Amino acid sequence: MPEHLGPENTPSTRLSARAVYQSVRYDGEQEMARPLGSLWWSGVAAGIALASSVVAKGLLHMELPDSPWRAPIADMGYCVGFVLVVLGRMQLFTENTITVVLPLMANTTRKALYCTLRLWTVVFVANMVGTLIAAFFVSQIGAGSAEQIHAFNEVAAQGVLGSGWTEMMLRAIPAGFFVAALVWMLPNARGFEIWVIALPTYLIALGGFAHVVVGAVEVWLLVFADQLSLLNGLWYFIVPALIGNVLGGTVLFSLLAYGQVRQEI
Repeated sequence: MPEHLGPENTPSTRLSARAVYQSVRYDGEQEMARPLGSLWWSGVAAGIALASSVVAKGLLHMELPDSPWRAPIADMGYCVGFVLVVLGRMQLFTENTITVVLPLMANTTRKALYCTLRLWTVVFVANMVGTLIAAFFVSQIGAGSAEQIHAFNEVAAQGVLGSGWTEMMLRAIPAGFFVAALVWMLPNARGFEIWVIALPTYLIALGGFAHVVVGAVEVWLLVFADQLSLLNGLWYFIVPALIGNVLGGTVLFSLLAYGQVRQEI
């Protein structure tokens, strides 16, 4: 990436908005060109890895005493899965609400739209399969103790139960926006990638916002524990969370990001 000059003709310490756009767009174009098999297995791996957010949060929830500061500290565990997935370059659906959308905005053709929908479909289904495998392994194979599984289910119930369809969709919009913002900030991270990943995702947990992939782990855990029916989990969480994440990541953040550089590209 070529350096750019600051106001006094000295190299700037940050990439310009145009340079960030080009970096994210290039990543999106590379992802859309990958074979379906690569996208699929990367998406499955991301779903499995992101389950560690629920596991880490549940373990902290279990170990901490019941106090007003228990939840804010336990929420730190939510960041773990995102660090694994983003730094591991795995395919996470909500990252792709910006990476593959920027190339589509720059070159809005039928082929580009097809490639975007193809990637979205493959990655989303793969993420769901990965979360299902992880939840089954934890709750049914016996990867966790009875006490740990109880803590995971308590955390899952907090994230999934108690909200109506519209409320869940609205809770998902900020989560989509924050993940897209995370992707936009990464090119300027310069050695601080973990903080750039952890801060927005911690805010998602702290605010009780809904992320469709992490939430899918929670849905499967509750389904396996007979605390939630599969149909209710799909309709009252996964569908509205999916719509809200897309609205937050694509309609809000991606359009704003593209708008600020549209006349410079």
